[in-house]
Amino acid sequence: MPMRIGTEMPKLDGATEWFGSTQAHAEAEAEGHPTLVHFWSVSCGTCKENMPRVNEWREGRREEGLRVIAIHMPRYEADTDVEAVREAISKYDITEPCAVDNGHKLRDAFHNENGYVPAYYLFDAQGKLKSFAAGERGLDMLASALERMLANAAATA
Repeated sequence: MPMRIGTEMPKLDGATEWFGSTQAHAEAEAEGHPTLVHFWSVSCGTCKENMPRVNEWREGRREEGLRVIAIHMPRYEADTDVEAVREAISKYDITEPCAVDNGHKLRDAFHNENGYVPAYYLFDAQGKLKSFAAGERGLDMLASALERMLANAAATA
């Protein structure tokens, strides 16, 4: 069953490796901030096509409080090659904390049973799920929820 709106953001336990951060740092960064968690894979063309927009949100919305966490989830055995993940992180300018989920523990924690990539989970500053979308148009589907959430955060600040 998919994660329900209002569900608390799961702990990031179970990553087989972290790039650009540690689990503790990623969780501390997200605390008290709207957070976009995105699942991606080196074998996913749509993920690569959408990465510039994720990066644009990460950089352009940071001052408004948005934090971003990447989770690399392998779809195939070849995707578990950590060196290939490291190269993709560099190539696609993934500077946010990036967990490697070779054991699919994070996939399970986020109830991503079908292994969707890309998959986007938008949490509010209280750590509650506000929106979920997957696939090619996932970011388009999240855009208005992100706008509303950042506007509400600014109004209450």
